[in-house]
Amino acid sequence: MATETRPPRAGEALDEAALGAWLREALPDAVDDPVIRQFPGGASNLTYLITVGERDYVLRRPPFGTKAASAHDMEREYRILSALRPVYPYCPRPVAWCGDEDVLGEPFYLMERLSGTILRRELPPDLTLPPAAATALCRNLVDVHLELHRVDFEAAGLASFGKPAGYVGRQVHGWSKRYRAARTDDVPDNEALMEWLAAHMPPDDPSPAVIHNDYKFDNVVLDDEDGALRIVGVLDWEMATLGDPLMDLGCSLAYWIEADDPPPLQLARMMPTQLPGMMTRRELVDYYLEQAGRTGVNFDFYYAFGLFRLAVIVQQIYFRYVRGQTADERFANFGQLCSLMSHRAVAVARGEASI
Repeated sequence: MATETRPPRAGEALDEAALGAWLREALPDAVDDPVIRQFPGGASNLTYLITVGERDYVLRRPPFGTKAASAHDMEREYRILSALRPVYPYCPRPVAWCGDEDVLGEPFYLMERLSGTILRRELPPDLTLPPAAATALCRNLVDVHLELHRVDFEAAGLASFGKPAGYVGRQVHGWSKRYRAARTDDVPDNEALMEWLAAHMPPDDPSPAVIHNDYKFDNVVLDDEDGALRIVGVLDWEMATLGDPLMDLGCSLAYWIEADDPPPLQLARMMPTQLPGMMTRRELVDYYLEQAGRTGVNFDFYYAFGLFRLAVIVQQIYFRYVRGQTADERFANFGQLCSLMSHRAVAVARGEASI
């Protein structure tokens, strides 16, 4: 995998002896002591590379420090992967679950490691992506997203993993509540924005779906043998649920920074979406709607909500940093990122910007 690992960050090391003892019980062939490395990306649940002999696994656990009791539900994430894997092969194969907090202090699970390339802010040095290839990759990204939205969740045994009715309302009110609880003095109050979202909610989608809620380039794995154009895996299922697929697309769109976006927005770019040939946000939405057979959709609400939700996510992480619940210096500027996303969402709500 192109993503490099490193020794665990300070305060995020795992108990090697305890993990090794658990592995020897959970995996019959795990006779060697585990080698533990950490994936540097991600800002919520923590992800580690666990090597046992010649086998590689990925371990997922909640972050260290105080957090909401309902957040970072490892068992739910493991159960979603277990049910979804047979009908959506892009999911990593879940391997083992541990609910015993005496092992590592929190529940965690083990899954297979998917090999391939994950795109970050800039392309890997050994990867070239001509304009035509970039366009093809964007289409593949949308196609795999749409495959998820077409999964028969009842047949897959996932009907209990969410409540599609009233989904949009719960999202608007829930994320508004989270923002107010995590707000610090150096970010906008966003009260007018939250009022606008509450007043412009679309009705329930007639075709609810399994939604990922964090679907973007750095959560998909690309096939190294196919010029990094074919998607072979989708990662990070902690926020997956049942709901409105257009809300899912709107959340994805919040991360999509185009080449001609203003300089402040360029600073927030996390993936190489500015490259020649990459689709614009409008092109992505139009392609999705065309493939889904949807017409007459005004996407401004979904984009504004996606931006606001992203502002809340980074603000919650920034709040933990301000409170000293994490010492990860990557989060020191997340208040500025929250403000940036908030201002963009307000501009969309006012009609001063759009997708």
